[in-house]
Amino acid sequence: MLTKKELPECPVATTVQMIGNKWKLLIIRNLVYDGKQRFTDFLKTIPSISKKVLTDNLRALEEDGLIEREVFAEVPPRVEYSLSPLGASLRPILDAMSDWGTDYKSSAGLSE
Repeated sequence: MLTKKELPECPVATTVQMIGNKWKLLIIRNLVYDGKQRFTDFLKTIPSISKKVLTDNLRALEEDGLIEREVFAEVPPRVEYSLSPLGASLRPILDAMSDWGTDYKSSAGLSE
């Protein structure tokens, strides 16, 4: 988790730093709207993400306290990712982004 010194002074910049790349947003989107996910679930639902990029972003989100990783003692091992309580607090942001995207597509004549 980042220290207070490492965070930008601006709250918007802080949010962007935590979730500001497209991969993190799509990972969080999956967890907000679909619940727990396994590594392969992310690969299936996030087009063109590589295994390395997915691994790096999952680790960063876990380090920042936004997601939790649960390892099950099975053969083969099973790992599930879920939102932490802090990560779950991002739901209104994702909902607002979804609403805005829907409205934009509609006003631009791009809706289905």
